[in-house]
Amino acid sequence: MKKLLIVSALSLAALGAQAKDIVDTAVGAGNFKTLATALTAAGLIDTLKGKGPFTVFAPTDAAFAKIPKADLDKLLADKAKLTAVLTYHVVPGKVMAKDVKAGKVKTVQGGEITVATTGGVTVDGAKVSATDIVADNGVIHVIDSVIMPK
Repeated sequence: MKKLLIVSALSLAALGAQAKDIVDTAVGAGNFKTLATALTAAGLIDTLKGKGPFTVFAPTDAAFAKIPKADLDKLLADKAKLTAVLTYHVVPGKVMAKDVKAGKVKTVQGGEITVATTGGVTVDGAKVSATDIVADNGVIHVIDSVIMPK
């Protein structure tokens, strides 16, 4: 009986931990502070807390740090450009790592990203460093660079 209660408590805890949207999941991870700031500045928090599903290629704080500070500050101040950059990181639907195929993929922004699978997965040249971070409205794949629309 005790084992059953422990398993049930663990199952409930796992369900509770998983029942977060993409924004809460990213914020909870701790290494997406700049992304969260950018999503707030662009007014995209409610969108990514929406029904989805979404696949987000999420740049880490280290990825944003690769952008010179003056350029990043300028981007954060330009809501239209920032929105275009951030929605370029989002693909409609829930694409798990096992389902990724090389080729062009249409983004929410309207442009296409290029996914390559040779020597690891890349998205427009950014390396995917972690995959399948599941949220209740999609999935996050972590990338090491901010990708820019063409």
